[in-house]
Amino acid sequence: MRGALVRVGLVLLVIAVAGGGVWLLKAATEPEQSPIEVPAASVPVANVRPGAVAPPQPQAGAVGEDPLRTWAARVSPATDVPARALMAYGNAELVLRSEQASCRLSWATLAGIGRVESNHGRYGGARLNDDGRPSKPIIGVPLDGSAGVKAISDTDGGRFDGDAERDRAVGPMQFIPSTWKKWTADANLDGVGDPQQIDDAALAAGRYLCAGGRDLATPDDWWAAVFSYNNSVPYGQKVFGLADGYAKAAV
Repeated sequence: MRGALVRVGLVLLVIAVAGGGVWLLKAATEPEQSPIEVPAASVPVANVRPGAVAPPQPQAGAVGEDPLRTWAARVSPATDVPARALMAYGNAELVLRSEQASCRLSWATLAGIGRVESNHGRYGGARLNDDGRPSKPIIGVPLDGSAGVKAISDTDGGRFDGDAERDRAVGPMQFIPSTWKKWTADANLDGVGDPQQIDDAALAAGRYLCAGGRDLATPDDWWAAVFSYNNSVPYGQKVFGLADGYAKAAV
């Protein structure tokens, strides 16, 4: 069952860059502004010890002619996650359930990461269009080695981030161009892997989290997966709290 998609202050200014996560963002084509919005700033840190427990792993899906869309429409009001984003997270779970069932990835974990990284594609006043792309590109600050920022020289010639000197994290799931190159996904089957397109980005993030044979229903593997995305204890605790809350709200 793959539903409507045709495939299967501020906390820390910037967290260590790993799989994709960067908390400091700016709108594409806009000059640096201060203060800079941090999507994770309003997310509380869960009181949980890393590795002690994994959040619940609810499954996406419903019944009917368009099960994924039906499920997303039901869950969205309860979670304050846009239905279009939920469809992407749910679709990624369903694809991984088919590709790598032993990973036991849940949409709720992807939603936790999506909230921390870009507020589900709503960073800077953006909104997700029906095609799964934000109304304006989501692009992070230059990774130039300045205070609190890891230094990463350009790896994509500015193709994804518009910066030919330094890499920047891009899209709703905040992929670094070099990481996107490795984990590119084309979840909407349009022939293009686009980190700004949330179906593509969510599936790539899911595959990244499941790498190495992880089982995300177990505490050790869940925390290892999230830390591989962004190696920060507060980051992991925020994602845990969000995933736990989404899972409970969706019941």
